[in-house]
Amino acid sequence: MSARKKVLAIVLAGGEGKRLMPLTADRAKPAVPFAGIYRLIDYALSNVVNSGYLQIVVLTQYKSHSLDRHVTQTWRMSTMLGNYVTPVPAQQRVGKNWYLGSADAIYQSLNLIKDEKPDIVVVVGADHVYRMDFSQMVAQHVESGAAATVAAIRQPIGLADQFGVIDVKPESPRQIREFLEKPKNPIGLPDSPGEVLASMGNYVFDADALVEAVTRDATTDGSKHDMGGDIIPAFVRRDLAGVYDFKDNDVAGSNDRDRDYWRDVGTLNSYYDAHMDVVSPLPVFNLYNFQWPIYTSYGPQPPAKVGAGAGTAALVDDAVLSPGVVVSGATVLRSVLSPAVYVAPGATIDGAVLMSGVRVGAGATIRNAILDKNVVVPAGARIGVDLDEDRAHGFLVEDGLTVLGKDQHFPT
Repeated sequence: MSARKKVLAIVLAGGEGKRLMPLTADRAKPAVPFAGIYRLIDYALSNVVNSGYLQIVVLTQYKSHSLDRHVTQTWRMSTMLGNYVTPVPAQQRVGKNWYLGSADAIYQSLNLIKDEKPDIVVVVGADHVYRMDFSQMVAQHVESGAAATVAAIRQPIGLADQFGVIDVKPESPRQIREFLEKPKNPIGLPDSPGEVLASMGNYVFDADALVEAVTRDATTDGSKHDMGGDIIPAFVRRDLAGVYDFKDNDVAGSNDRDRDYWRDVGTLNSYYDAHMDVVSPLPVFNLYNFQWPIYTSYGPQPPAKVGAGAGTAALVDDAVLSPGVVVSGATVLRSVLSPAVYVAPGATIDGAVLMSGVRVGAGATIRNAILDKNVVVPAGARIGVDLDEDRAHGFLVEDGLTVLGKDQHFPT
């Protein structure tokens, strides 16, 4: 029997998240709340921990205070066994630059690999919503003999121009022939001509091969120092890159409806749509899979409470109510309410995402909207009902969705 491989996990959490503004105005993208009690990074970290990998570094950069605080307060493990999750900010160890890209982030943090001396390095992004057992991907990687393996999810060929697409060898469908960035005329998969393999932004490397690759890339003229755009194509050119098909991943407790769920929530609309997936009657992303839990911490909140107010019974349907929520004689439909949200009598919340501490006044109406932390909606106010009115109030309106930033005031 071969010796068990030592694995170090690196979570790339330095994303600025410009397309999620104003949700990222005061926080890094991986720190953006999702599905009530979680942060986006909780999904990546939970997947890594549930896979059995308990030595994890989180590389941070932009507006990282709330992210660092969340990781250090929430993700604590037994140091007796050498386990840890630790945030590592950009340290300028090799020059005066901040991270120039995801590959440069690893290059500037090579001391972490040299100190830990792993055989395998698992590199994952911090801003996707999904469940995945990385140990199965690592097993395929080791068996294949590849130096680098890319996780990929099947997508309709008509959507290929939205992704980095992996073209596989027809005679060896686990080997990458070419990495194509948003191709216009892709070739379908050998076993499914109507589909392509899109990169998920998750990778497994032989540690020495990763060190050599990012070191060489650091001095390569014209490189953008990106894992998907530069490092993986370099492995492909040397015929050392494999692909792991996400459909082969079998997560404990998953079912046919939710086992292949993966969402890049990099835009406001995709972020909103992913929340609607959570609250749908038969959710395509199941928060209640207790065999593969998503871990987090939400503080000392009391249970959620739903009751009559001002003589009106509350109505709640297809909604996620976090601890500390109070719905008093209001209507809440197809919505996610984060901790400590209060909804006053007569208010209507329909298709909305309300983050922690939002207070909705009596008789107010909120539709198709995202409200960041601590927004106070006055009694009788309307959000998402008349988009021109929302714009006049100074709210962001994008593709029919109204968004208010953290602590944003409702104009009087």
